Amino acid sequence: MHAPASPQDLRNVLLFSAIYILAAGGYSFVQGNGEFIFYIVVMLVLVVALVAAHRRVRLSRPLLWCLSLWGLTHMAGGLLPIPAGRHDADVSGVLYNFWFIRDWLKYDQVVHAYGFGVTTWLCWQALSARTLNVAGRPLEATPGLMVLCAAAGMGFGAFNEVIEFIATLTLPETNVGGYENTGWDLVFNLIGSAAAAVILYRIYRPRFAS
Repeated sequence: MHAPASPQDLRNVLLFSAIYILAAGGYSFVQGNGEFIFYIVVMLVLVVALVAAHRRVRLSRPLLWCLSLWGLTHMAGGLLPIPAGRHDADVSGVLYNFWFIRDWLKYDQVVHAYGFGVTTWLCWQALSARTLNVAGRPLEATPGLMVLCAAAGMGFGAFNEVIEFIATLTLPETNVGGYENTGWDLVFNLIGSAAAAVILYRIYRPRFAS
């Protein structure tokens, strides 16, 4: 079982998150960036949902910080400018389009893998905090449960793509990308979720007596 975060831990994470959300919101408003104002509203809704989830299942401090850092990478990705030589000519010059390895790995893909890996961890903590095994003991990770958590993480990733699709329908201009970009987003969601499931299994797998 994980050690739950204290009320002070939660306040610290929320304060840190509020600082960068307010900064990103102010910058987006000054720049007239309607797309990012839309995403900030979505993020505020997610923060409220996560606080509600934490009150029910008591998430761990490391997980709360990882979720907040995911939000920070998202804000930075859509707002920070990058040199012209580090992104494709037909996309905007923001951090999300930064190529770490040209045509192989970019910032957006790393954020997707990280974010939905963390989401898979969130699903495991929520499941294990409220569920006991058949013997009445705390739940242990099994291959089946890890597949379930990874699938849940990927499901949230697919929901993220739905939100991005709504943005393309309601905003005059977005940085969402086309069908190929969506496909790669889903691939990296899978990579992150699967990697998190493997790590969680290694940590929480059943310990059989010798």
